[in-house]
Amino acid sequence: MITASPGARITPPVAPDWRQLWRDAVTDGHELLGLLGLGHLSDRLPAEDAGFALRAPRGFVARMRPGDERDPLLLQVLPQLAELDEVPGFVADAVGDMAAREAQGVLHKYEGRALLIASGSCAINCRYCFRRHFPYGEEMAAAGQWRQALDHVGQDKSINELILSGGDPLALATSKLEELSRGLADLPHITRLRIHTRLPVVLPERIDAAFVDWLRSLTLQKVVVLHANHANEFDDTVDAACARLRDAGATLLNQSVLLRGINDSANALTALSERMFAAGVLPYYLHQLDRVQGAAHFEVADAEAISLVEQMRSRLPGYLVPKLVREVGGDPSKRPL
Repeated sequence: MITASPGARITPPVAPDWRQLWRDAVTDGHELLGLLGLGHLSDRLPAEDAGFALRAPRGFVARMRPGDERDPLLLQVLPQLAELDEVPGFVADAVGDMAAREAQGVLHKYEGRALLIASGSCAINCRYCFRRHFPYGEEMAAAGQWRQALDHVGQDKSINELILSGGDPLALATSKLEELSRGLADLPHITRLRIHTRLPVVLPERIDAAFVDWLRSLTLQKVVVLHANHANEFDDTVDAACARLRDAGATLLNQSVLLRGINDSANALTALSERMFAAGVLPYYLHQLDRVQGAAHFEVADAEAISLVEQMRSRLPGYLVPKLVREVGGDPSKRPL
C-alpha cells in the first residue's frame, strides 16, 4: 500500500500529459491484437467494432498478458462478434436512465442524490458498458457552465449529495470541474460530492497536480468511486494515483461488474478485493450485469453470483466483501441479491 507520513503531501511525479496519453490510445482491434501477439485472431473481430468504438489507453494495454486470448483485461475492451446477437431482454436503456431525467444531463433516481452526466467521453470503452447507447450529445450537464443542472439541483433542497458520472467526469479539464465547484458554493444543501470514475485505474496520469489541488480545495465531503473488475488492473501507477486521491481528502471505494470469463470465480474476486485494499480502496458494489444490448455474453446467472459472494465471505473479512446488487429502473435503490 502507498502511504504517506502524517501531514505530508504526495506530489504527483512528472509524467506525460494525460491528454496526450488519452489521444494516443489504441483504437483499432487489429493493432491491439498485434501488440499482444494475437494477430491471428483478427478474423474474429466484428466489422466497425460492433457499433461501439474500441478505445484502450496504452498503459492499460501494457498490463495485458501477451499471447493470452483470454486475458481478463483484453476481454473487457476487445469487440466480439457476440455483441451483434439480438438477445431478448437486452435493451438500449438497461437501467431506465431516460425515465429518471429531470434536466439536461441530470438523473434523479434516489432520494437525496442527483447524478450529473458530466461528460460523454471515456478513456476506455468497456464492452459491457450500460450506457453504450446513451444519447450523450443531448445530455451533458457540463454544457453552458453547468447552468441548467445547477439550477435544478438548487431548487431541490432534498438533494444533499451530487454524483458526477458519464462517460467519465474526469474526461473534463480540471478548469471545467472548477466551474462546477464555484457553482456549488451557492448551494449549501449540497454537502457531499461523489465522483464515479475509471480514469485513476486506466489512465492514472489524470490524477495530476492540478486535479489534486482542486480536489483538496473542496470543502465538501469527497468520495471517489473507482471501477476495477480484476486485480491485474492495478499496478504501481494506479497505487500512486489512489494515494494522491486519498491525500487530497477523498474516501476511495470500488464498484465492479460480475463478468463471464473475466472475474466469475471466487479466486478472481477475492484477489481483486485484496489488491484494491492494498491500494487503499474499499469494495463497494459487485453489480450483476446491466442487460444492455450487446453485452449478453458477459452475463452470469444470479444463483452463481450469490454462490461466488458466499465463497468470498468464507475467505475474507466482511469489509472486503462487496454488496452484490442489481440496478432496476424505477427502484428506489440498488436491489440486493
